[in-house]
Amino acid sequence: MSSFENTVYSRNKIHPQKFALLVSCASVVMLFAALTSAYVVRQAAGNWLEFPMPVLFLYSTLTLVVSSFTLYFSYKGFLAGNVKTYKYLLLLTFVLGILFIYLQYKGWMALVAMGVELGTNPSGSFLYVLSGLHAAHILGGLAAVFVAILHAFILPYEVSAKRKLRFEMTQIYWHFVDVLWIYLIVFLWLQQQS
Repeated sequence: MSSFENTVYSRNKIHPQKFALLVSCASVVMLFAALTSAYVVRQAAGNWLEFPMPVLFLYSTLTLVVSSFTLYFSYKGFLAGNVKTYKYLLLLTFVLGILFIYLQYKGWMALVAMGVELGTNPSGSFLYVLSGLHAAHILGGLAAVFVAILHAFILPYEVSAKRKLRFEMTQIYWHFVDVLWIYLIVFLWLQQQS
């Protein structure tokens, strides 16, 4: 990196890759805002099947929140040079992410058992689309966490600016999809109460 690039980064205070990630997150927010708006409009139109939210979605929410903490403390371990904390909390974050996907799947199966299938009613379809699209974004986050795990186990003591940036971006994205899911689960719960 040239001294000019260093000057630009320090003056702007945000790395271009981090800025691109934030723009991507903003576009995902717009996508989910459009979908939740469509949910509200369609619900008001009638022919809306009411069903209880599977408790498994609450368990998956808790799993995702805990995974944000494990990733945060893994990053702190990375910065402090505590390789053991860094590596094993990264692994735990990955396992919790996989558990989230599994619990989402089990939640979908609970919906099917209640007779709420993808094409049977718009209410069920919206729930599948919202949770499935979010799960796809979690898979993207799991890919980033997996790359961080590879770096942690292959080069555990290398703390470079590039690795720090990569880890920061992984954290931003992971916390973003966590907050996004909390928004979705609260939105869906509130819609069921209305």
